Amino acid sequence: MPDNKTRCAWVNGGNALYYDYHDKEWGVPVHDDRLLFEFLTLEGAQAGLSWATVLNKREGYRALFDNFEIEKVAQYDQAKIDDLLQNPAIVRNKLKVNSTITNARLILEIQQEFGSFDAYIWQFVGGTTLQNEWQDMRDVPTSTAVSDAMSKDLKKRGFKFIGTTICYAFMQATGMVNDHSTDCFCYKNLAKNRDG
Repeated sequence: MPDNKTRCAWVNGGNALYYDYHDKEWGVPVHDDRLLFEFLTLEGAQAGLSWATVLNKREGYRALFDNFEIEKVAQYDQAKIDDLLQNPAIVRNKLKVNSTITNARLILEIQQEFGSFDAYIWQFVGGTTLQNEWQDMRDVPTSTAVSDAMSKDLKKRGFKFIGTTICYAFMQATGMVNDHSTDCFCYKNLAKNRDG
């Protein structure tokens, strides 16, 4: 929780989960397909909601979606979907729940084509973290040409809840871009270890 470290402005005033997420996960390069799927799902679930809401339900998502095991989620049937929509541990939005299963199935196709979802998704940034140098969090964009391209390609493949803003938030979360403010203690650590 709060200490004397300087952090990105968005984390201040958040709860313990927020601090923990910011300090240990946000912007750290992710190359594990299961975890990439988890972040893609959570960022899509956030659409229209606060990140705090989704973060508070994260353990519920992990429990109900078989810890985001892609092969298992891809096999969910209507009975499973109906059960999920009754459970308050997740965001009970039919389109968002259905999109998670659709996206899992499409990730399996991408794994067949590219060898891994990681290989596919990181190609949009040339396989290395894009380093930004934001002094003020108000300057951080909500989308870029890269997230536009990612969103367009994912949509073409049939993915749901992957608009450019969601894609950019996903890029930030998974370390495809380092958007910590330059005065944040995480910024230099991630810039040093830019290839994860």
